[in-house]
Formats: sequence, C-alpha cells, structure tokens
Amino acid sequence: MIASIHQPAYLPWLGYFHKIMLSDVFVFFDTTQFEKNSFINRNKIKTSNGGQWLTVPVNLKDHFGKEIREIKIADQNWQKNHWQAIELNYKKAQYWPNYSDKLKKIYENKYDNISDLCYDQLILFLDFLEAKTKVVKTSELRNYQSKKLDIVLEILKDVKAEIYVSGVLGRGYVDANRFKQENIKLYFQDYHHPTYQQLWGDFAPYMSVIDLLFNEGSNSQGIIFKNNISKGDLLTKPELYE
Repeated sequence: MIASIHQPAYLPWLGYFHKIMLSDVFVFFDTTQFEKNSFINRNKIKTSNGGQWLTVPVNLKDHFGKEIREIKIADQNWQKNHWQAIELNYKKAQYWPNYSDKLKKIYENKYDNISDLCYDQLILFLDFLEAKTKVVKTSELRNYQSKKLDIVLEILKDVKAEIYVSGVLGRGYVDANRFKQENIKLYFQDYHHPTYQQLWGDFAPYMSVIDLLFNEGSNSQGIIFKNNISKGDLLTKPELYE
C-alpha cells in the first residue's frame, strides 16, 4: 500500500496530483493547523499578463488554535470574481468545453469552510484526471493528538501503508530511521515540472492544474508524469527509498 498525506489545497498545482496519483490512498489532512500564506486557500492561473493569484478570503481570527476544517470562508463575493477570472482566461482554451460546466458548479455552491471547498475540488479534479487513488480525510479516521511526525506515522499505520510518499521539504524534519523502525519505506518526491501547451505566450510553470486540464484535456495525466517517477517505479526500484 502506497500512501501520501497533504493538507487541503485550493486549485492545486501539478506536483500535488503527481503525489496523489503515485499513491493507493491519499490522506486529506484536514485536522492539521492552517498555515497563513500557504497554498491552502490560494493558487495561480495564467493570464495574458502572467500568473494571477486567486485567493479565497478566510477568517484568521484565532487560527493558530484551529484545524483547517474549522477555518471559515470570510465572505462569498470571491466566487463570482474567481469564476470570472477563470472564464476570461480559459474560455478560448481547447478543452474549456470538456470541464467548464462541472467546475462552474463548484463556484455556484456556497461553502462555509475552506476544507470542504478544497475537498470537493480535489475529487472533481481527480475525476477529470481519471485517477484511481482512494481519498480519506484524517477527520474521518480518528482524533490524532501526537506531534507532527508521530501523527504522520500513526496515520500511515492506520491506513496500512507500506510505502510513504513525502514532499521533498520533508527532508528537513523527517527522521528516516523512524520509518525503518515501523517497516515503512520512505520516498521523497522530487517533482520535475513538465512543459505543455498553454495560452498567452511563453510557458509559465507552477500554475493550477486547471491550466493543464483546459489546455491539454485527456493528455493531462500523462503530462503530469512526464520526466517523473511512476507508481511502477516505486514498486520496482528499491534505490528510490531513503
């Protein structure tokens, strides 16, 4: 069983989905603390003037003591503005008709908190990408009280993980020996951003996955894996592990 864990993310980038699609199960970490200026409530789309941030306004009062699932969206005016920006910049993309109607429904819903919005988007994008990964929320597993690395190990044991896909930044705090003690193989994802067809001039990396989907359609999953490891690599190449 290959597992990965990540906090919710709004309009996530390609590396987020590479990590998920490497996994048999992806744990949607909605019980961790909200991080200000992270990608939980914002990301970029491409425009004729370069990247444009789309940020969901959230209420940050006392957010240090709250889980992500408790973070409320501050108002609902953002939905109209975000959808207008998406439509303006992608309506001429080749695959706009394939995905726009379903995505628009997300922006017609009223969301009370950022976690529910991110979750519904995630499930929709995984459907667009034809991904088979199972998604579970930590809030639906059990109440975790341990510190950061201990929580990760507890979650992995709960989902019966044999391989853990960590983000590359995990090298700064993850103790590989702890994973060996638990008989869990550890892989640090080192994502190499692919190029693909885009609107608006020169290629710009690190945009939301919708930039890829609207421009490349059914080719999107293959592009996400271009020049990156596959699930098959994780299963057959022991040299990838720490």
